Amino acid sequence: MIDHVVMRFDAPLMSFGGVMVDNIGVTDDWPCASMLTGLIGNALGYRRTEAEKLQRLQDHLIFSCRADRQGQRLVDFQTVDLNKNDRGWTTSGEAQGRSGGANTYDNPHLRYRYFWADRVLTVALRVEPEGGSEDARGIAAALTDPARPLFLGRKTCLPSAPLLLGIVRADSSVDALRQVPISPYASAQPHAVMTTETNPYMNIWRTQNISGRRNWRSGVHGGQQLWFEGYVDDP
Repeated sequence: MIDHVVMRFDAPLMSFGGVMVDNIGVTDDWPCASMLTGLIGNALGYRRTEAEKLQRLQDHLIFSCRADRQGQRLVDFQTVDLNKNDRGWTTSGEAQGRSGGANTYDNPHLRYRYFWADRVLTVALRVEPEGGSEDARGIAAALTDPARPLFLGRKTCLPSAPLLLGIVRADSSVDALRQVPISPYASAQPHAVMTTETNPYMNIWRTQNISGRRNWRSGVHGGQQLWFEGYVDDP
């Protein structure tokens, strides 16, 4: 059996990215590998410039998610009149500057951002031994006392409660989920599960190739990951 870190994502809003087209930022149903890598790396104190560490972590990350509460999609229409001298907040504590010519800021900036509202997920993950020196206990300790603030997809999506539920020993991330009770805020419908590894307990209804892997060296997303979606038999 293998140690798995178990987290619960519970927040008024969360967003898991997706393929963005122009000014429309969608959200996938589940957190992808790059999002979880960024979350764990942020807790551990990794910097975005430490591409080798982040790439190794992502490449050896195995995870499964269960939708304890389905929630609903919400679209936020955002408009802002930016000026060249305006600054943006960052988790590093340093103001983010802006560039561009004088005409860049003549018109308001318009965009659509999709979120999940009232959704609760339980996540079980492990990093295979080749993924670096951080084991489940090291990741769990970092989630308990993170190096920087943690958020669920976007900086505005702050969790409602501590993320870490604990460490579970199991043969797979799906088996780890089967040992974790459903959230007390669960919805009545059957609880869907997504996993990056096949499992004999799953009744799979769909497989998807998701563009959820990031090339941390180049700073852009590239490469796909196969997701298995379905329901899990009771233990």
